[in-house]
Amino acid sequence: MALDIKEIFTAFMVLFAVIDIIGNIPIIIDLRKKAGHIQSEKASIIAGIILILFLFVGKNILSLIGIGVNSFAVAGAFILFFIALEMILGITLYKEDESSAMTASVFPLAFPLIAGPGSLTTLLSLRAEFRVENIIVAVILNVVIIYIVLKTSARIERLIGQNGINIIRKIFGVILLAIAVKLFAHNFKELIA
Repeated sequence: MALDIKEIFTAFMVLFAVIDIIGNIPIIIDLRKKAGHIQSEKASIIAGIILILFLFVGKNILSLIGIGVNSFAVAGAFILFFIALEMILGITLYKEDESSAMTASVFPLAFPLIAGPGSLTTLLSLRAEFRVENIIVAVILNVVIIYIVLKTSARIERLIGQNGINIIRKIFGVILLAIAVKLFAHNFKELIA
């Protein structure tokens, strides 16, 4: 098992941009106000388990319903494209359901805010291009950062402010847009070959 730093870094950046934990700080703070307390460890671990499980069983689920990884990756590229547009343009194309404050650490925080449709689709798209062990390391690194952000969300918001959060979202939006185009081009080429 040889780890590839470039693959780990790319997978980490893609997941970091899709999960958008920094951009979700206002949502996290709002959840914390509603719920009174968010279990950062529980939310991070559950999100990590969902992501890693989907990395392994997602392909089997797809083959069970007769969809290839390349087709899913192309669909994932479209989702990433729209998430990137949301981040860059500051619009909302996808609206999350409201939830009760009782289970805020698991729902909607761990799922679907962190391990949501975008990040799960991204995992399978990455799997079409990168080695599994590199993706797992990238997921674990993201889970560590998610935990740190959840623990320090109020301080981060005070430190960088709303403008700082908006700037970070736009920068990661552009990166994500470029990655979506690359994913689409690579997997579409495989589909028509």
